Amino acid sequence: MVRVTRLSSPLLLGFEEIESLINRAGQKAAGDGYPPYNIERLASAGDEPERLRITLAVAGFTEVDLEVTVEDRKLLIRGRQSDESEREYIYRGIAARQFQRSFVLADGMEVRTADLQNGMLAIDLVRLIPDRLVRHIEIGQKASQD
Repeated sequence: MVRVTRLSSPLLLGFEEIESLINRAGQKAAGDGYPPYNIERLASAGDEPERLRITLAVAGFTEVDLEVTVEDRKLLIRGRQSDESEREYIYRGIAARQFQRSFVLADGMEVRTADLQNGMLAIDLVRLIPDRLVRHIEIGQKASQD
């Protein structure tokens, strides 16, 4: 049985990877509501590329507790707090939490900076605009095999 998708058109050649990215982005992880986040478009000045900022509310986490990585075009933000066993709590309403939040990045998206200030983790990204290439193809010329 053949699976037909929107990107399986004969006019769209080589888009299988994009379909895979769409499927990965659609998968929701358990506990997807924490930590809350914003995504904003920042005004660019002059010839700067388009910038985006992801801001996560990570109150109680320090820089040591947080990890920001890019793996296979996926931005991963992980938070791990250690449970302080030397303290004796009478009441504990603030739990030591762990989280993982991921964002699928398009081609040309690059993570520039990550900054933690006042419980807010700000991650700045830029969209690099590739140069447009125009190449003339001669008819009747065979491509050389490298």
